Amino acid sequence: MSYKRVAVLRGGPSAEYDVSMQTGASALLALRELGYTVKDIVITRQGEWLDQGFVRSPQQALAAIDVAFLALHGAFGEDGTVQRIVERLGIPFTGSRSFPSALAFNKILTKESLRAHGVKMAAHRRVSGTHSEDLEAEAAAIVHEFGPQYIIKPVASGSSVGTMFVRDAALLPQALRDALTQSGEVMVEEYIRGREATCGVLEGYRGERVYSLPVIEIVPPEEAVFFRADVKYNGSTKEIVPARFTYHEKAQIEELARFVHEQLGLSQYSRSDFILRDGKPYFLEVNTLPGLTSESLFPKAMRAVGSDLKQLIRHLVETATT
Repeated sequence: MSYKRVAVLRGGPSAEYDVSMQTGASALLALRELGYTVKDIVITRQGEWLDQGFVRSPQQALAAIDVAFLALHGAFGEDGTVQRIVERLGIPFTGSRSFPSALAFNKILTKESLRAHGVKMAAHRRVSGTHSEDLEAEAAAIVHEFGPQYIIKPVASGSSVGTMFVRDAALLPQALRDALTQSGEVMVEEYIRGREATCGVLEGYRGERVYSLPVIEIVPPEEAVFFRADVKYNGSTKEIVPARFTYHEKAQIEELARFVHEQLGLSQYSRSDFILRDGKPYFLEVNTLPGLTSESLFPKAMRAVGSDLKQLIRHLVETATT
């Protein structure tokens, strides 16, 4: 029985509100079963903090709380915003601090931070603005530089929200227009054909400073082309753990996941995504608050090493720092 008072923060003003609510529900159930005193704080899509159904300020909602468990995903939850709020209040919280969170959430800044260290990744280009003539010129430069197929992503988002695959160079200008109507700034990557993988890491676990969980092989349904948002949670994607890669390939991915976590200054846990092409892992992006739903990857990797969600939740709460 623990006497710590833990507030679970879930929801939030992002496109990942629903997934965050599910992650928070999993955390709340585990914490109650572990014997913690728990408070459920829902942050609405409009950014209001609800404590037992009443709108409160963050300071009021988190009064007399020992640990804030961040079950938020996407903007506000993973971009450093909520972390700055909790830091100002001096309350220990789970996950990474505000600056590393903001860095990791921005895909272009993440790539720039890692490229200097020789991390393999897809060629990319930042695109903003909506003027047709500018987009035509951008598209022509991308076609010349990257080849015929592309992935377009918002610069700052998670769960593959807003990500699209462009299979033909002729379709790129219109795809850019469509993407920029949803996000003011996007990143275009060359499409790397290969096998998808993800690898979680957990600090201070089993005697290791940064422990690598088993690599998970991700096999989306054939029509999906990549691990897009709609196939992440509907059960149509095969998630194979341990992955069917060679020992050397898995060792490379595990080492890279640890390196990304440490190089970006992340804390407690993270999960990095990769494409394996010709036996070499290419880094895609990192998740600083991995999902904890029944379909989520991090809990599946924990189960593969004989642990479970409750043990993970306890570890995160007990190692949370300000």
